Order: sequence, then structure tokens, then C-alpha cells
Amino acid sequence: MSAGLHAQFAGMFDALPDADCRTSPWHDGEKALQRSVGLEKQMEETGRRVLRDYLTDQHRGFFPLLHFLVAGAVDRDGYAWATLIAGRPGFLRSPDPHTLHISAQPDLADPATEGLKDGQPVGLLGIDLHTRRRNRLNGTVRRFDQDGFDVQVQSSFGNCPRYIQLRRASLTEPTQEPSVEVMTRLDDAARSVIRGADTFFVASYIDRNDCGRQVDVSHRGGKPGFVRVDGDDTLTIPDFAGNRHFATLGNIIANPRAGLVFVDFETGTLLQMSGTASVVLEEPEVSLFRNAERLWRFKPEMIVRRTGALPLRWTFEENGWSPALVETGDWEDSLH
Repeated sequence: MSAGLHAQFAGMFDALPDADCRTSPWHDGEKALQRSVGLEKQMEETGRRVLRDYLTDQHRGFFPLLHFLVAGAVDRDGYAWATLIAGRPGFLRSPDPHTLHISAQPDLADPATEGLKDGQPVGLLGIDLHTRRRNRLNGTVRRFDQDGFDVQVQSSFGNCPRYIQLRRASLTEPTQEPSVEVMTRLDDAARSVIRGADTFFVASYIDRNDCGRQVDVSHRGGKPGFVRVDGDDTLTIPDFAGNRHFATLGNIIANPRAGLVFVDFETGTLLQMSGTASVVLEEPEVSLFRNAERLWRFKPEMIVRRTGALPLRWTFEENGWSPALVETGDWEDSLH
């Protein structure tokens, strides 16, 4: 069992053997949360059915349609970073079911780039905001060269369309020279972006027994205002019902290192943060937020704002809000 498991979950592991990646699709952190909702046995069966070590033909045809890829990586100091890599549709392709090729060079100013080198484990998310389709992929970087790099697939699965807002992406010529700011605290502009966000992405990872490091990156969506920013820069986020994999929060239970990225869809600016996170199961605030099953918190330690980092702009679709948002609230609603 990982030494980093949070104390509030200790009781869940009293009768739980250390999960071995060669015999179970889930690790201890994921099992703990599945156990907390009474679905541990069911999810063991589901995991064996839906988690694959290859890309299906459907997913191999999906990635070439995308304008961008979300990536999660870990730097040399163990900090997790989430980022977006952009290109013309077709810059992602799968030459065989066990490989995804990315025809792009990560930006040297991107703090995630250090973790995207040959032999490094990565988490990838292919997501089309226009259709709400998405596919998660975890693997290892291979054959990094001037054309880009390959990722060897270790685990792949589809995700449901809930909480995704409809946006159409288009490539654009840069109108200003990209700039990079490194901060230790959130400034007013960063706080405004976070408080107004309806979408962000989160990277997390776990070192799993003898099976190596597994990195994951996932999407989070809600009504604008669903992420609360406290005075000490701590972010508090409700966790709504999902696929019960608990890949992100399960990782956080076992290892609190996490990285978040917020996208300014109108300018292509990325706000990236790396720090520590925790999961909250039982606390009065959980009941404050409508239809939240639990909460989680994130405290940034390093903050990087890359202005104009992406050559993409997104247009919000008419009636583009996810129907699932009807069942959710925001922090202002929770106080009334």
C-alpha cells in the first residue's frame, strides 16, 4: 500500500490486499473509492471488460480528427503537469493498435515538456469538444525525433460525454508573440480565469508496485463558478457522478501530486499549475454543493501562464451547455 494514502481512507484498506497491476485493473486508491460507493466487485468486472492495452478501430479513427491533445506528464522533481498540444487534424494517427503518433514538438516553454521524453510514462486525452467524444490513453513515450513522438499504449478506454460544453475549434495565425510568466501565487487575472471556467483538465499519477509509473489526465466540467478559489489559493472542486473508474481521485488518494490546466478558449492562453491535492468524502461542505458526491482540493505550488500558447480558438456552440449541468450547481448557489 502506498505510504501517501490519506489518513481518512485508512479504514477502507483494513481488509484490502495491495492491488497488483498484473492481477487487477485497479490500484488501491481507485478500489478505495469504488468500495466507498459499494461498487468494488462490479467495477473489477467492468475494468477487465473496458480497459484495453490497445486502441480499438473506432478510437484509431477518432484521434486523426482532433485539433488538440491533452497530455499529463511528470517532471524530474515529481511535479505533475497537464498541457495541451495542438495541430492540424491528422497530426495524431495510429499506425497500429498499440501506438499513437503525435506529429508535433512540445513547446520548450511548457513545464510538461520535461516529462514528454523518450521512455517517460504519460497520460493522454483525446477530446472533441464539438461532439463530446473522448478517449483516455495511458502509455510510454517512444521514438522521439524531429517529426514528433510515439506513445506505446498501456491502457485505453472511452469516456461518457457528460459535463462537456460544445465548442468548435479552429486554427489561427498568432497575433502576438507568446509570453511566459512563472508565479508562486495566483494573481487577479488567474483567479478570474479559474472562477469563470466551465472546463479544465487535471493530471495525476501513481507508482504502482513493480509495474512502474502510471500517469493519467482527465477532463472536468461544470457551470461557471464550479471551482472555488480561496484566499490562500486553494481550489475546491465538486466531484459529480461519473464512470466510477475514479482514475483521477484514486491517484490523488495514493499520491497527492497533481497538475491542472485552464484554457482561455478565446485567446489560446494556458494557465498551468502543479501542486498537491486531497479528496474530501465527509465534511459539511460536501452537502453544500448540489449533487456533488464528494469534493477535492488543490493547492498550487508552481504556476505558469503561457499567453497565446496555442494556435487555436474555440467558438461556443448555440445551446452548447451540457445537459448534465442541469443536475449541478455552483458555489454561489450553494450558499442560498
